[in-house]
Amino acid sequence: MMMHGETVNVTWRVPTGEVDGGNSPIYESESESVDDVLVKPGTGSNATDSIRPDGVTVTLMLAFPRIWEYRSLKGALVTVRGHDYRVIGDPLPVDGGMKPTRWNLLVELTDTGG
Repeated sequence: MMMHGETVNVTWRVPTGEVDGGNSPIYESESESVDDVLVKPGTGSNATDSIRPDGVTVTLMLAFPRIWEYRSLKGALVTVRGHDYRVIGDPLPVDGGMKPTRWNLLVELTDTGG
């Protein structure tokens, strides 16, 4: 039986090159669907700060397919099963000719609620 992932949507904030009245950059959203992404539930935990006693933090680990044309995911939003998560850090693909699987980019996501 061959493993196959699911489709997720990645959204980046891209600067337009223009600035607003306060001289801050203006951004627009750019999205892409990525097929065959493996989704692994991460750890969930209760938020520990006192101002959010009912808060929780959820994480997921994604494995992006090798055929996806890499671009930085720093600051990106990834929609998995209808829920939005933020990318942690700026993950880089495994390189150097190693091809043991169809997936070569591990991406950790997080979302906090409450």
